[in-house]
Amino acid sequence: MPLRRFRALQAIAAVIIACAAPAKAFETEARAAWVYDVSTHTVLLDKNATEPLPPASMSKLMTINMVFEALQSGRLQMSDTFPVSEKAWKMGGSKMFVKPDDRPTIEELLHGIIINSGNDACVVVAEGMAGSEEAFARLMTERARELGMTHSSFANASGWPDPGQRMSLEDLGILAVRLIEEYPEYYPMFAMTGFVYKDRVPSNSENRNPLLRIKGGDWKADGLKTGHTEEAGYGLVGSAVKDDGRRVVFVITGLANDAARARESEAIVNWAFRQFAAKTVVTGGTRVTEANVFMGESSKVGLVPAKDLKLLVPTMGQTSLEAEVVYTGPVPAPIEAGAELAELIIRVPGLPDHRVPLVAETSVPKAGFLRRLSTTAGVLWSKHVAGEAASPAS
Repeated sequence: MPLRRFRALQAIAAVIIACAAPAKAFETEARAAWVYDVSTHTVLLDKNATEPLPPASMSKLMTINMVFEALQSGRLQMSDTFPVSEKAWKMGGSKMFVKPDDRPTIEELLHGIIINSGNDACVVVAEGMAGSEEAFARLMTERARELGMTHSSFANASGWPDPGQRMSLEDLGILAVRLIEEYPEYYPMFAMTGFVYKDRVPSNSENRNPLLRIKGGDWKADGLKTGHTEEAGYGLVGSAVKDDGRRVVFVITGLANDAARARESEAIVNWAFRQFAAKTVVTGGTRVTEANVFMGESSKVGLVPAKDLKLLVPTMGQTSLEAEVVYTGPVPAPIEAGAELAELIIRVPGLPDHRVPLVAETSVPKAGFLRRLSTTAGVLWSKHVAGEAASPAS
């Protein structure tokens, strides 16, 4: 059976009207960037996003993920404690300021990692969960592969500079979305602005995420993690949500300084929310078109999306969407209602193609004997006529 492709814009004109012209591309100073609309699963910006780069402290998100997974499975409790080794105590860079005689709880360690960006807290967690930081890093790499993060490898738990510590921005974005969606009970920790462990060094207590300090407007930031080393530059894995619930996740790296990171982060969020709007363009169960049926009680079956189709469209100007339905047909009977039969491809100017499965609107039983006989005869006759037409004149 041939693969059938046909334009479907006229068939769905009643529900897909007009959308905006292509959005203005965001010109970023960052070495690499990735911007993602969570509600519509749309990548808005991809600049070197699959290149493995030094992630600095942004790789702490993978350490946090390992802890969240252990909490969710019951292998850890927030009240559990870990000892502090001499290695953890002597760690440089950003610190939670634990000491060898401390027994910090998992909750305190998470606060120390998320808010203080504590390298020492990461070592405590790694050694407590896997026996050594090296063993924990291997587990991090294995788990990243399982989660589809194919451009990530870990040599440590903190993001300390190491040739073996690499993550792509796309992988960091995948990880950020996972932390938001899979762990709603723990995610609010990322919005906390300060934490001091045992009243030590309060000057190090402030969360470095610049977006958390922005007040007012129709969106607010609630995560996730900054990063900075001389090699990596300044970076941020950020997330912001609008009053209507629409969420954007973004990752940037390679900025020159803290001020540039803050400026670029706010600009990206404003661009993502102002240049694009989410619209329901087809409601679930609405017939988009029909597919031909072979040997069925009906010669056609309606094709519908199983659920509402919400797309992100640019907000400025007016132009038409393009839509195409692809299926292999005619589709042989019997057909069960809800069976996936086709794919609707919608092209929005300036954005990646959006692909949506289409399912059978109703069931189509196999035709009775006489109808099947009639269909077979019709097919044979059509082939005979076609053959006669193709034969050379005598």
